[in-house]
Amino acid sequence: METKITGKIIVVGNNIDTDQIYPGRYLDIVDPKEIGSHCLCGVDENIAATFPKGGMVVAGRNFGCGSSREHAPIALLNMGAKAVLADSFARIFFRNAVNLGLLPIICKGLSQKVKDGMTLTLDLEKYEVTVQETGESYSCEKLGPQAMKILEAGGIKPLMRKKFGKEK
Repeated sequence: METKITGKIIVVGNNIDTDQIYPGRYLDIVDPKEIGSHCLCGVDENIAATFPKGGMVVAGRNFGCGSSREHAPIALLNMGAKAVLADSFARIFFRNAVNLGLLPIICKGLSQKVKDGMTLTLDLEKYEVTVQETGESYSCEKLGPQAMKILEAGGIKPLMRKKFGKEK
């Protein structure tokens, strides 16, 4: 896993639930590219089509609340998101994100200080986000060692395959 991630951002609000991230009407879709094309359409129908590939989502409080559907982090990954930075996450979404290989970072107050289209650099060694346009940096909460181990493997399934010596 990269220790520094740089990308353009989109900013969403507070209490973005899993149905806004990936609406239930699309749950029968299995093609990853098509899943990604519907990501965040509950917030704005055009987000996925205009999302900067390799970018990041910045959110307010309680991102990923609602149902426990794994489709939410799957959709974010397939939309091209490298990470989600939020004031806080719903617990189940946070664990699903880690287990599926999507980086969830708590960075309190960041959503109030940035705007759509800005470029951020997330430094996972310092747990700091720097806004390229202003040079300002903000501290983030450190992920635990087990979460980082899972993320570095690309998710829980790749970690278990590696651990038990099994191929896909």
